[in-house]
Amino acid sequence: MKKAKTKSSAEKHLSYRNPALRSEAFDRALREAKLRVVGPGGLRSLFEKAAKEAASLPRQRFKENWPYLQTMLRLIRAYERGEYRQLSNAHLMWVVAALNYLVDPFDLIPDGTPFLGFVDDAIVVGFIADKTREALDDFMVWETNGASNPG
Repeated sequence: MKKAKTKSSAEKHLSYRNPALRSEAFDRALREAKLRVVGPGGLRSLFEKAAKEAASLPRQRFKENWPYLQTMLRLIRAYERGEYRQLSNAHLMWVVAALNYLVDPFDLIPDGTPFLGFVDDAIVVGFIADKTREALDDFMVWETNGASNPG
């Protein structure tokens, strides 16, 4: 039993070995997540900035996490509108942090850097998609069941 717990802890530690996840930019994205959630208009502003940024991103950098990035955007919009609240505060903070990182032009690898500018963004989105996969999947089920279109 103790061995399984140690493995889980070790796996978590390995996740943070990536420089993007240990960067000041990622730390800043996490710190600012709480401010966006409690501040008036913070989530709406984040959604607008992140949706605009996502529209210009090279999808191939995000690979299998591209649909999850799109889901994060829809989830934040639905949460901000009060349409969807079946989300823990922890999952909400992670998703907001991912989008904060995405819109930060001065993250670990500045977005304007040719060929590499979005590699760190994709790493952060992938990491957070993994951490929040169940919550993102639940949201997609909610969407599919038509709950986002009452009446």
